[in-house]
Amino acid sequence: MTFHRQSSSPIEVLPRDQAREHLLAIADILAKVLDTSIRIPGTSWSIGLDPLLGLIPGIGDVIANLIGTVILGIGTRLQLPRIVLTRMSLNLLINGTVGAIPIVGDLFSVWFRSHARNAALLRAAALKPDRETHADWFYVAGIIGGTVALLLLTIALIIWLIYKLWTVVSV
Repeated sequence: MTFHRQSSSPIEVLPRDQAREHLLAIADILAKVLDTSIRIPGTSWSIGLDPLLGLIPGIGDVIANLIGTVILGIGTRLQLPRIVLTRMSLNLLINGTVGAIPIVGDLFSVWFRSHARNAALLRAAALKPDRETHADWFYVAGIIGGTVALLLLTIALIIWLIYKLWTVVSV
């Protein structure tokens, strides 16, 4: 018994360079929609869906970052160096963490534009023939170092405030 596959429309496989450009174009469009799709009248500023979704308490920033992970997935599909993917992940983490702060986080998202940053990183790394990433290592080390320093300062501030409140209450 033999089976013959009848196909009404064969799947067209794009050449490697065309497929890469197609994925980069998708990332660019997604970044534009999330970060700069709506021009604010009378200004040179523009915003996207990310800060608007951030206005939805609790879930808005999560939705925006989940949509933004598509750009990260494209980077994985294009086999970008891990350090570039780490840098892109940090951009999403920073945007999501600061974005969780009501109002301030939404303003930060308008300024930081993590998705546009990630699309630019994606394009630069995908088109770079030598894939040298020393600058990325310094960036990631600086972000991690700055985050740890900020965390330690925040903990120190909280401890100091608790100590001051304790001395005021116990007197």
